[in-house]
Amino acid sequence: MNEFNYVYLIPLIPLLTFLFLGFFAKKIKEPISGYIGTASLATVFILSLYTAYKYFFVVGLVDGKYQAVRVMIKEAWLNFTDKLAIDVGIIIDPISVMMLIVVSTISFMVHIYSLGYMHGDNGFSRFYAYLSLFTFSMLGLVLSSNLFLIYVFWELVGVSSFLLIGYYFETPSAVAASKKAFIVTRFADMFFLIGILMIGYFGQSFDFQTLNSEGMIEKIGHMIANNQIYSFMGLSLFTWALMLVYIGGMGKSAMFPLHIWLPDAMEGPTPVSALIHAATMVVAGVYLVARLFPLYFHIEDGYALGLVAIVGTFSALFAAIIALTQEDIKRVLAFSTMSQIGYMMMALGVSKYEGHEGLGYMAGMFHLFTHAMFKGLLFLGAGAIIHAVHSNFMDKMGGLHKYMPITSITFLVAALAISGIPPFAGFFSKDEILTAAYEYNKVIWFIGFLVAGMTAFYMFRLYFRIFFNKKKEYEHAPHDAPFSMSFALIFLAILATTVGFIPFSEFVTADRIPFQSHIDFGDPLVIGSILMALFGIGIAYIMYYKETNYPQKLAKTMGVGYKWAKDKFYMDELYIFVTHKIIFDRISKPIAWFDRNVIDGFMNLIGLTMEKLSDKTKGLQSGRLQDYAMYFIGGVIGIIMLVVYFK
Repeated sequence: MNEFNYVYLIPLIPLLTFLFLGFFAKKIKEPISGYIGTASLATVFILSLYTAYKYFFVVGLVDGKYQAVRVMIKEAWLNFTDKLAIDVGIIIDPISVMMLIVVSTISFMVHIYSLGYMHGDNGFSRFYAYLSLFTFSMLGLVLSSNLFLIYVFWELVGVSSFLLIGYYFETPSAVAASKKAFIVTRFADMFFLIGILMIGYFGQSFDFQTLNSEGMIEKIGHMIANNQIYSFMGLSLFTWALMLVYIGGMGKSAMFPLHIWLPDAMEGPTPVSALIHAATMVVAGVYLVARLFPLYFHIEDGYALGLVAIVGTFSALFAAIIALTQEDIKRVLAFSTMSQIGYMMMALGVSKYEGHEGLGYMAGMFHLFTHAMFKGLLFLGAGAIIHAVHSNFMDKMGGLHKYMPITSITFLVAALAISGIPPFAGFFSKDEILTAAYEYNKVIWFIGFLVAGMTAFYMFRLYFRIFFNKKKEYEHAPHDAPFSMSFALIFLAILATTVGFIPFSEFVTADRIPFQSHIDFGDPLVIGSILMALFGIGIAYIMYYKETNYPQKLAKTMGVGYKWAKDKFYMDELYIFVTHKIIFDRISKPIAWFDRNVIDGFMNLIGLTMEKLSDKTKGLQSGRLQDYAMYFIGGVIGIIMLVVYFK
């Protein structure tokens, strides 16, 4: 099909914008660079919407199924063997088109929002250049037609994240946060690369369509059944390869225990938090599992998919507990993001059950889509609040509803959406996840159900403490953000209210075959999830709408548990202990001593021996004729004596 030959322009436009703004950053002054960046993203946004319309409504279904369309840029970029090659291409299918909408929408809103938020910043043009680089990397990632190409853009996303988190490079904490994010995600990416190479070796392909085909699944299954693929700890090496790929996704999506970089990443400007750490980069791991979903689903009865479910469920609960105790509003939202990404992973993991295989997949993708809108809104709202009161901490806020009504209302919409209150978007996607979880495993469902109530509680703890509670005395009266910022908030609030009504199961499914899905408001599961959310909101209202001593009493009652949660269960301290006390002191230092004293010492000994030997023998070449004559005559006499003696 040639209908989508223009799609390469979607990532190309922000790449050209990055190069232009990067080369001329010092010459192009504010706000021109912002207008250029925003105009390029407006173009990308329109092209993405057009692509979605064309794919879903014009090209449409073929024999009741959405077909994947490949747009080749260059055939056979790298050839490893006759069968194994890497080509440069774009894949157009339901999840890549969905991600185009997510990335372009959030990035476009962030570009508009940053016109006001970054106004007056010395690095204004540099900031927009970095935004364009990130957008190019993320768009390239979601459009990549094979595993190796996605890895290239995966690393580019890491570089972009490093630059944006460390944007305030004069601040030591920002530099430390950017390095931490880069190192942790690179560690995870090492496993990702090993998994890619193993999949390429066994499958003799990196291409997504080939890997996900029924023929490939049958081939790998046959190889496993006939012991043609070695096993380790009861699982085939191919399953281990899928798990290694998932570790790469865990790093990028901040899943436990590779989540430690995400809270520190809040050191970047707040629009960066909205773009990277709420709606786009952190869902790359979810997208990766979804992209290889047929392999995860079918190979060895879905053992790798079971790991996805377990890690996702635990991460959702773990992050929600920490979010209950945080005081920095951006860190509350960061742990909320980790929890919601855990929900998405959980949804993918619970897709395998009798009755309706693939419901969890659809629900996970649906939640990814809706979450992008309301979490992007939450972060941009937080940016407007910080912009007004010049603080990230809730104890410096209160009573802002009077001063910032637009921010308050839009923030409320996002809080209701993430809490799962109908008719806001989060309700529809979260209910589908809980339904799939209930059919798969009651324990996982219960944890998800509990996390839903905790999410409602900590979000309205945040909302009430910021906009109501005790009215604070401000040095300068806060006010709503300028038009560019408010426009982005209102636009995303409209989306957070409406996108839940999209019949998502008619567009994005595990097998690309649409099915009908609807919410039954009489279902006890649906009623229970709504009541759980309302219960969380009600408790938050009692404790935080007005200033009370209930929070202090509860913290005191929880004792050491509260302290552990507030200190993030000392995961950072654990990593520091492991790296400094074990790896550096017990492993690296002995290796360094051995290298310095044994390896280097032996080489130094050889050098010193040769130096001494040469010092002793250098007189043989003195350059004096009489010495050479003496050596010659002495040698001749010695030879004559030996000949006479041995004769």
